[in-house]
Amino acid sequence: MKLRIGVMGSGLERGEYNVTKKALRLAYQVGMEIARHNCILVNGACHGIPYESSKGAKEADGFVMGVSPAENLREHVTHYKFPTDTYDLIVYTGFGFKGRNVVNVSNCDAVIIIGGHVGTLNEFSIAYDEGMVVGIMQGSGGIADFVDDIIKIASKKTGARLIYDKDPHELVRKVITEIMKREEVGEKLIKRANHHTCVKCR
Repeated sequence: MKLRIGVMGSGLERGEYNVTKKALRLAYQVGMEIARHNCILVNGACHGIPYESSKGAKEADGFVMGVSPAENLREHVTHYKFPTDTYDLIVYTGFGFKGRNVVNVSNCDAVIIIGGHVGTLNEFSIAYDEGMVVGIMQGSGGIADFVDDIIKIASKKTGARLIYDKDPHELVRKVITEIMKREEVGEKLIKRANHHTCVKCR
């Protein structure tokens, strides 16, 4: 089964609230790397950084899943004015932005934070609190550049594994490696538990 890697970042366009050209370029490259590693890209089905990551993934013939705050396609396009052209599948939650964020993160094996503002902070806090693998795109601005401060203020150990890198290729590679390590550990624990149960039952 393919891994699902989320890209979380500002849904605003370039120039709005310091969403930089660099952040959008990094998002595109991260999306492309996710597809090149044969993983599914998951994001919030909106403009800005999520959309750029989708374009990168499609450039590399990847599969892109969007998680929309809208109730249906009509609301997605007419009310939110969100794109559809780079998505292979869009899940319509009908939960608005905050509810969408929970569904968005929970459908990922790991997330990568690029830039971002309040919505991205919400997605990061969900992933961190759930103890997930979280990639941080260094130098992309916004929330991504203040993650360490946020963690210090939160002062809570959750088991989350934070991975930092300035290079999109290396960041995606490291995130995938960490997911695989966790899966291997999980499989070993399951095998041990099953073996223990079998011995006990004899």
